[in-house]
Amino acid sequence: MINIDFGILNPLEKKIHAALTDQSKYVDTIRITDAAALCNCSVSKISKFTKKLGFTNYKQYLDFLYGRTQLRADHSSELDRLESFIQTFDSQKVRDVAKLIAEKDKLVLLGYGPSYVCAQYFEYRLKTCSNKATIAVPDEWSARTMIDDNSLLLILTVTGSFKSFADIYKDSEEKGGSVALIVEEYNPNLIRQYDKIFCLTREVQSRGLKPYEKNRTLFFIFMEEVIRELTRMP
Repeated sequence: MINIDFGILNPLEKKIHAALTDQSKYVDTIRITDAAALCNCSVSKISKFTKKLGFTNYKQYLDFLYGRTQLRADHSSELDRLESFIQTFDSQKVRDVAKLIAEKDKLVLLGYGPSYVCAQYFEYRLKTCSNKATIAVPDEWSARTMIDDNSLLLILTVTGSFKSFADIYKDSEEKGGSVALIVEEYNPNLIRQYDKIFCLTREVQSRGLKPYEKNRTLFFIFMEEVIRELTRMP
């Protein structure tokens, strides 16, 4: 799983990211040694920066920077996808999401189409398993009526390609609320737009499937673990 959070970067690391982002506009690739020279730091610092940001290594960060993906071929079966997800399952991401939820008094779950159905199920589970005030909403308009400075807007999406969340993301932050995305499939284009994203897998489902046709199995596995973690909290 991949968790990208630009909010945890210190000023120096933000400068590194800005410098590399700007450099990527003019060259086809940036070797890690060149990145270190450009940013006037060590190769080790560049490597630590990419891992702190949430990437496995510098190559994966570079793929993100250039809008490329590190995904397996789309012929992977659903069982293969689930197996890979379970083998690379990161319990720290579960704790991170649970902490985000616990920090706010209200949780707003936003999902479109089938993702909204998932959100409704999680609303039911959270209401029956915790004291967290939770509401599932099917669109941005409904979300806007619920978000405030004491809410977490948790957006569920498979690919993030069906509809942009930019407006509601901005609105929530302007109201002082927190926002995070849970995404089934790694999407570097999506990651560049938002600063707190939990990508559940680097596997892809068939490219022949439209977003509403894709499975959402990983949502259920991951969120059930989050709910379990919440019930353990004092």
